Amino acid sequence: SSEPSEEVHLRLILVSGKTQDFTFSPNDSATDIAKHVFDHWPAGWEEEQVSSPSILRLIFQGRFLHGNVTLGALKLPPGRTTVMHLVARETLPEPNSHGQRNREKTTESNCCLLL
Repeated sequence: SSEPSEEVHLRLILVSGKTQDFTFSPNDSATDIAKHVFDHWPAGWEEEQVSSPSILRLIFQGRFLHGNVTLGALKLPPGRTTVMHLVARETLPEPNSHGQRNREKTTESNCCLLL
């Protein structure tokens, strides 16, 4: 009989500072977590309710977790509660983030900006 896979305890913190503890398995991905939280939205988080789980993002140690990253891949310390931030973001910043995007909407063409 194999041991049940170790549980991962997450404490999710909203931008507002509210927290909630959840338990997941190492095989759960960031997308799975977002769906679970969305489906089991905690009482007391009503003001932060979002319309879709697809915009819920996890931030771990200052970095956005992409949807297919599993908890097991993060090599979290077993038995401890891992703190992550939960934010609503339509899109993730690109690795080579185009910080100029918003300010340069007025330029005539974008074809020649990248040298």
